Amino acid sequence: MITLASDFGSAYPAAMKGVILSRTDARLVDVGHDFPRQDVRAAAFWLRETLPYFPPATHLVVVDPGVGTDRRALVFRVGDHVFVGPDNGVLRPPARRIEAESDAERDAETPVEAYEIRVSDPDSSTFHGRDVFAPAAADAHVAGADALDSVDRFEPIAVESLTDLRFPTADVDDEGTATGEVLVVDDFGNCITNVPGSFVRDHDTVSVNGEPVPVGHTFEAVSRGEQLVTVGSHGNVECDVNHGRGDEAFGLEPGDVVTFTVE
Repeated sequence: MITLASDFGSAYPAAMKGVILSRTDARLVDVGHDFPRQDVRAAAFWLRETLPYFPPATHLVVVDPGVGTDRRALVFRVGDHVFVGPDNGVLRPPARRIEAESDAERDAETPVEAYEIRVSDPDSSTFHGRDVFAPAAADAHVAGADALDSVDRFEPIAVESLTDLRFPTADVDDEGTATGEVLVVDDFGNCITNVPGSFVRDHDTVSVNGEPVPVGHTFEAVSRGEQLVTVGSHGNVECDVNHGRGDEAFGLEPGDVVTFTVE
């Protein structure tokens, strides 16, 4: 299986699939191609919440605002999973979660290997998804996770040298205040923060930037059009509206600081 994720929208992903299918008959699964344009952090968040649910696969990720520059093209292995994409940090959060979960299951360290894709005169300097990453994903799939070193154009590099990306940690004090950040806003307008859900789980009301808001386990805990705070499937606090957009109601967008207070 090869999964594909990008911020390309329509048409461009088909070219990547064509390149892959000309080299292998792997099953192709679209994770999504509508990630926010050139937003590496948002893509990394959603991939962290999605890719660990797949069985072992090759994961091709192209959210690459630095395409055509000297940023490296990567292939790296985490246990039985292989990641292919740009060295801009987008691959690290999902890989780190898979690594942590694999370590817990195996009660041992999961093997991690990293390689740089040697790139020589691609057809385009603006579409490395087609010209660099798609063929590399096909080659990695054919070789198998345990034999990436058999691919001539994969040059081993130190895992520690990879560009990292980590999400900020919320500041939770002992007096009932948590100061966090909106990590992403999903297509429903739900504002997902980095505040852990445990902060609000035992409360009926919480103040959001000074305004009291009910805490609900489901959206239907409040009437249609009303604001609520809930804990999403990712385990973090969200600012939402039942049958509405939380970002508009709360006046929040990714990167905004948000303060929650409980009594």
